[in-house]
Amino acid sequence: MRVLSSIVLILATLNAFSQRVLTIEEAIGTALKNNYDILLVKNDAQSSAVDYSYAYAAFLPLLNGAAGKVWNDNNQKQNFIDGRKRSANVNSSNVSATVNLDWTLFDGLKMFATRNRFEELKDLGEANVKVQVVNSIATVINNYYNIVRQKQQLKVIDTLITINEERVKLADKKLSVGLGSKPELLQAKVDLNAQRAARMLQETLIAQLRGQLNQLSGIPIQTEYEVSDSIPLNLAIDYQYIANDIEKTNPGLLASQKTIDIAKIALKERRAEMFPTLEFNSAYNFGRISNASVVNPEFQPIFSLNKGFNYGFTARIPILNGLNTRRLIKQAGLDLTYNQLAYTTQKSRVDLGLDNSYKDYQYQKKALQLEEENILLARENVLIAIERFRQGVSTYLELREAQSSLEAAYNRLIAARYNTKLAETELLRLKGAL
Repeated sequence: MRVLSSIVLILATLNAFSQRVLTIEEAIGTALKNNYDILLVKNDAQSSAVDYSYAYAAFLPLLNGAAGKVWNDNNQKQNFIDGRKRSANVNSSNVSATVNLDWTLFDGLKMFATRNRFEELKDLGEANVKVQVVNSIATVINNYYNIVRQKQQLKVIDTLITINEERVKLADKKLSVGLGSKPELLQAKVDLNAQRAARMLQETLIAQLRGQLNQLSGIPIQTEYEVSDSIPLNLAIDYQYIANDIEKTNPGLLASQKTIDIAKIALKERRAEMFPTLEFNSAYNFGRISNASVVNPEFQPIFSLNKGFNYGFTARIPILNGLNTRRLIKQAGLDLTYNQLAYTTQKSRVDLGLDNSYKDYQYQKKALQLEEENILLARENVLIAIERFRQGVSTYLELREAQSSLEAAYNRLIAARYNTKLAETELLRLKGAL
């Protein structure tokens, strides 16, 4: 028996260590590495960063080269006005090569605006990454503590099962000595089975929520672990801390401001198309013709070589293009106005969300304090009801009512803790402080 007891103890210890506890910091860190939404936004940001790394290419000249060789095999026949006739089978080859260099020297400063736009697009990509990171972290926190919440609910169910088991024992004992009734015992068993069924449902819910957290973190869905048993709360968040310079810390507003900057630069690019452009052009040409024979040797060479360098300047002055440039400038101006209005709208929504979230935060703190006081009363009430029922001075209805009150008090307390955490997380998300 001692050996068997030792084996059971060792197995129990190994089972306890096999379920590792996943902390909220580990959950967030894993999500930052593996979350699919974050990876997609980062990929877009990297694309913008690649474009920016080539932005200075707009100031470089264009250099193109071409080369070719053609073989000709022609039968030629010529009749002259003096009656002469000539015919020959002409074989020839043509070799040509050229190198062109075109360099835009002035384009109304459009190239500078284009470079700045690529830089702003890179910054916008980074801002979008931060938006997604903050939102994903908030989602992970809410999902993680929802699992903690449901684990606490599971403990409540276990407590109620213990109380129901005690009710069954007391009802059975009272019935056996003739002081109770069978309906009391049957109702106690029905309530016990109902709590056992609720426990199975609660375990299923926890498994589903764990799968959701796994999906958010980009890890295998079936991975199992334990989470912490409590929900830490920050009950000292100040409204001025959150609201101060919100337009400089809220990731969404920062990203929206970048779209305004990009729209301004796009408008400069369109206006630059109204100015003339100046280009430097140069080329090196090489051409060689080799004929095996010619029909008219007096005027046709059997070999010709041409090579040389030329250069010059080209000025293009926009005069009339169907007013298309003016149309594009107006469209760019409207796009700028749209982005400014979108920013103002988003700023208004952030301010409203901040105000509502802080009011909810204040309410949840007060509700939490009230429920923490109330749970003590409900526990004491159940203990008294059990003792009165054991002594036979109260009915099972009174005990059941006290048990229902305890269950409701636990549910409200757990919900108050979780809702306070949600309000805290939302405030920090709006601040960009997650």
